[in-house]
Amino acid sequence: MALIADLPIKGPTERAADAFATPTIVHFGAVLALSATLSAPWGSLGAPMLLCGLGGVIGFVYTIAVARRAHEQTEYKPVFEDWLFHVLLPATAYGTSAGAAYAARSHANQALFGVAIAAMLLIFIGIHNAWDSVTYLLFVRGQEPHE
Repeated sequence: MALIADLPIKGPTERAADAFATPTIVHFGAVLALSATLSAPWGSLGAPMLLCGLGGVIGFVYTIAVARRAHEQTEYKPVFEDWLFHVLLPATAYGTSAGAAYAARSHANQALFGVAIAAMLLIFIGIHNAWDSVTYLLFVRGQEPHE
């Protein structure tokens, strides 16, 4: 935020932030929640897998909302990479978490690997999207003439 503090605000930036900035924080928060859930000393896998499944379903629904916001905002025209990292990969990660929670009943070890894969994917998505936002703001928006 310090890097963009002096950039002029133009257009409907709130809608673009809802589509491209806020999901990055949501993904990092989801990984933190997954990590905390699976680090707690549960007596069995039932409760943590229920929470992982619930988080996966909520994240998947949130990703659909992000896709709608990205489509409706007018400040920036998303390219394939944006759809990949803001919609397709997050939907895959959250779907994997939900699917792993369901599979935990009969395949506990594989389910835990599924949750780990989902968490790692969300971390890499978050890192990519944070870097992409910073470079866009500095090299594209930062180069625009100030009014």
